[in-house]
Amino acid sequence: MSKVLGMGNALVDILTRMDDDKLLEKLNFPKGSMQLVDAKTSAKVLDEILHLEKEQASGGSAANTIHGLSCLGVPTGFFGKVGKDNLGNFFKKDMSENNIEPKLLESSNDSGKAISLISPDSERTFATYLGAAVELSPDDIMEDLFHGYTHFHIEGYLVYNQPLIEKALKCAKEAKLIVSLDLASFNVVEDNHAFLKDMVAKYVDILFANEEEAKAFTNKEHKDALNAMAEDCNIAVLKLGKEGSLIKHFETTFEVGVIPANSIDTTGAGDLYAAGFLYGLVNFMSLDKCGEIGALLSGNVIEVVGPKMNADRWKNIHTKLEELKN
Repeated sequence: MSKVLGMGNALVDILTRMDDDKLLEKLNFPKGSMQLVDAKTSAKVLDEILHLEKEQASGGSAANTIHGLSCLGVPTGFFGKVGKDNLGNFFKKDMSENNIEPKLLESSNDSGKAISLISPDSERTFATYLGAAVELSPDDIMEDLFHGYTHFHIEGYLVYNQPLIEKALKCAKEAKLIVSLDLASFNVVEDNHAFLKDMVAKYVDILFANEEEAKAFTNKEHKDALNAMAEDCNIAVLKLGKEGSLIKHFETTFEVGVIPANSIDTTGAGDLYAAGFLYGLVNFMSLDKCGEIGALLSGNVIEVVGPKMNADRWKNIHTKLEELKN
């Protein structure tokens, strides 16, 4: 049976909807970006949104994908690092309650948190304090971490620790796992371009990117970007938001649409698309079906605040999934 291991920054998402984008201008955060901040700046952002309603959810890109896979019934595990604090306990509890094997190391420092500032048009901008999450080191990657797993999904945000991500990718391939990488954010790609190109060419089987990430990775756009991505991996997936997605495998390109959705928050859309796509893949479905399942999940998650969906919505997703399989 297929089993998927995720690895990424173990973060707790703190989500709030803004009335306008003035706060982004005040903080000098480019809209739609992921900004790495220190503890002081993180506290300042929380102070700025003190008057706004907030929600909390376990997060981090790879963790969101793994959570989605688990909700679809795929056996999963997650490797990361949290603090010995309330946020760390919250993260661990959420993993266990959702049947995800928590392979979590602990730190004496604070757990990481990602403050998601949601604009009125549903675009989100992250102020991310990595805290304990960033303390993973290459020495923490042991061969037995990958035992029992068939697939390994890793987030591009980890690339700020290049020795860590390189060892994880190398060990996963040596253990004969199928490796997928989500490029995560355009500014992450811009800051680590040469290294990411090298890692994808050497170790990655499936590469996920949205339009901005793909442009930063290839210096091209749309199908030209997809074609360039596919030169470095077996399967390239370009997520185009409202325009659907493009998938390329060798010489074959698939165009996949979207489902009707009332978008209120795009947090987790790409992560849940990856979950749907990987679900199809581990169940040996055609790549266009994989994309359709990705669209089903991403179209649903943008209708809620945050990357998590309730039981009723997942029940509806499972019903639609059975229709897609036929």
